[in-house]
Amino acid sequence: MAVIGIVVAILVTLVAVLIPWLPDPASKQMDRIEFVYWFATVISIAIFALVMAVIIYSVMSFRSPPEDESDGPPIHGNSGLEIAWTIVPAILVIAIGVLSAVVLSQNSGAGTNPLTIKVFAQQFSWRFEYPDDNGIRSYELVMPVDRGITFEMQSADVIHSFWIPAMGQKQDLVPGIKTSIVITPTRTGTFTLICTELCGLGHATMRAPVRVLSQPDFAAWVKEQQAGGSKGDPGAAVFTAAGCGGCHAFTPAGTNGAIGPNLDNVAASAKKAGEDTAAYVKESIVDPGKVIAAGYASGVMPANFGDSLSATEIGALVTYLAAAK
Repeated sequence: MAVIGIVVAILVTLVAVLIPWLPDPASKQMDRIEFVYWFATVISIAIFALVMAVIIYSVMSFRSPPEDESDGPPIHGNSGLEIAWTIVPAILVIAIGVLSAVVLSQNSGAGTNPLTIKVFAQQFSWRFEYPDDNGIRSYELVMPVDRGITFEMQSADVIHSFWIPAMGQKQDLVPGIKTSIVITPTRTGTFTLICTELCGLGHATMRAPVRVLSQPDFAAWVKEQQAGGSKGDPGAAVFTAAGCGGCHAFTPAGTNGAIGPNLDNVAASAKKAGEDTAAYVKESIVDPGKVIAAGYASGVMPANFGDSLSATEIGALVTYLAAAK
């Protein structure tokens, strides 16, 4: 029976080890989460191997001959064995629970000199503000390595969920409630922030780029943002960051969303509505329910862009869309 248990344990261990179930950790929190994962996995493999060994051995050693249809002898049981298989699993479950509680507590601590980043989510985009750095705003999440970061999160509309797979931590953003989470990046690189709560038709497009920089590079990035950021088209940047391409096709941006109207024809649509193109575009952003394009349902486009985007961002987006030919 011991040989059977060892063989089963080896086979299950190979499945657990050779398949990359988890991404390479990129935060202290993910390191701890991975430790809990492997702690529970080792216990599970041991129990599974023991149970399978007993089952296989019993089937091979005590099976009845094909012609034997008699009942087996009545057996009361083994009190010592029953006590053992009650106490041992209870101890193991308590051990997993205690370890998980310790890790949960450790993962909520940001350490000394934490950086605060405010996260705002709405269908179907993310926005980040850095109150410790004069309130700069970005649609790309940029973090310094080896520094605790406290994320203070809010949702403008429905429930969203903040998750960077390699960093482990996950937290829902609930309308009307401020939630928070702590991440301490441990390596530089590029990652992806994913919304993991079904939040509407454009849910699959609700992602944001993430960069972890060395602390000197992060300081340089902060200075660049405070000086005015990149010199690209600000309207194009807002279009991408606000998630417009997830719902709309727009040739200059290279998007092909089909949930909302094609934005290549806004001038013609404005003319049909008897409005100036720029005014029509702005109205469609801040009051999308006022004029509904033929063939599209009302209530699909978020109605709070007028609040979540600044006047400068709305102006840049209007210029970008209205000027396209």
